[in-house]
Amino acid sequence: MRENSNIVIIFWFASLLFSQDAFEGYTLFTPGGGGGGGSSTTYLKDNNLNNINTWSHGNGPASMPYLISGDEPGWENTLLVYPYRVNNPTMESGGVGGAFEVLTWDGELVWEYELSNSDYQHHHDVEPLPNGNVLLIAWEKKTSTEAYAAGRTTLNGNPLNQMWSSAIFEIQHNGNGGGEVVWEWHLWDHLIQDADSGDDNYGVVTDHPELFDINNGNVGGSGGPGGANADWMHLNAISYNVEYDQIVISSRHQCEIFVIDHSTTTEEAAGHSGGNYGKGGDFLYRWGNPQNYDRGNNSDNLICDQHSVNWIPNGYPGEGNFILFNNSGNEAIEFIPPVDEDGFYVIEDGQPYGPDDTIWDSPYYSTAMQGGAFRLPNGNTLITDCDSADIEEVTESGSVVWSYSQPGNNANIARAQKYAIDYFDAVDEGIAGDINDDGILNILDIVSLVNLVLSNNYEASGDINGDNMLNILDIVSLVNLILIS
Repeated sequence: MRENSNIVIIFWFASLLFSQDAFEGYTLFTPGGGGGGGSSTTYLKDNNLNNINTWSHGNGPASMPYLISGDEPGWENTLLVYPYRVNNPTMESGGVGGAFEVLTWDGELVWEYELSNSDYQHHHDVEPLPNGNVLLIAWEKKTSTEAYAAGRTTLNGNPLNQMWSSAIFEIQHNGNGGGEVVWEWHLWDHLIQDADSGDDNYGVVTDHPELFDINNGNVGGSGGPGGANADWMHLNAISYNVEYDQIVISSRHQCEIFVIDHSTTTEEAAGHSGGNYGKGGDFLYRWGNPQNYDRGNNSDNLICDQHSVNWIPNGYPGEGNFILFNNSGNEAIEFIPPVDEDGFYVIEDGQPYGPDDTIWDSPYYSTAMQGGAFRLPNGNTLITDCDSADIEEVTESGSVVWSYSQPGNNANIARAQKYAIDYFDAVDEGIAGDINDDGILNILDIVSLVNLVLSNNYEASGDINGDNMLNILDIVSLVNLILIS
């Protein structure tokens, strides 16, 4: 009889959790994004808007911060990766940054890296990797001579007489408080043009979707934040897929997202062969604006001014799909890429990369700067409306189940991300929540924990939330762990 009662309790707890609209987690953000200067504070808030932790910074954010786990389990060893705007950037436009710092839970500096020199200027986003390294995106300055030599026909009267291309650098901690480049990729190595047959990169654009047409788009201008600039691509987001070892980047100015192979060496990344997918540093996939490679027109342009592209993690509703904030459409969207189980993307001869439609879109949001969208383990989506400094968690049907608005007339939030309460927890170097020690998390662990709670038999392995008590809160935390595992 008692066993049946336990099962009833288990399913009552599970149904209670599933019926909760908002995902139980901690939301991380830094107000004042979009390349603003001055000091700033990063917040980690619970669903009741209580501060779980804060970090103070001497410089304003370039985009969004990230949490990563340190060498030991537990929140006290969690590290914050914070990209920020340096005081005197060498190139300046919207989202300018220049550096990132890695801080402990208590705000102590672990290491930092700056990229702001005559050739390169970090801007916008970074992406922490599972190995502890950090990817960052940067403008790469090219002179007018270099641009014309590569087949560019006009700089559109650019006042700087320059052309800023794009590069990605992977930075590794050097053990002395700084960082060093261990891998890099340059867009300039993957261009095509059909204007000058005397150049090495001459070709038929429509036959080479793996390359970018150097004559697409304008090259900066005289206006915008910081005055004149030569920002051509305006990359604003970078995300990593550990299963495929791929990187996705978002180009606001070209209204397109691109996927490249991270498994390459730096030498292979500069060429057209090598790596897991055999294409070197060429595009594995691109989506959003097929007229960029002469396989469409304006009616086929599905996104523009977009931000925050990222893969939906495995185990989440929509796993493997892309999600992003489409600023021109004032909504977050989700779409299914044409990819096989090994990470290869399918494209038909003469046709653009699919899909030609999305499978989900959010309610209406109006934001000109940045903005973000991230899927949560329970199927909700966390959306940031940058201009309004609003963060909202919405269900699949579009209902808002949690929200936060940063006070202040000029407040804005580039992007926010929500972390599960037990995201970094581990118990005795085993699997957090594995109460019956069978190496997996499932309903049998809930059964074991319910028995511990009902018998008032305290065991540390069952104290999931670390409050030195066993009760319903531990059961709720354990079900959360099972949902995201």
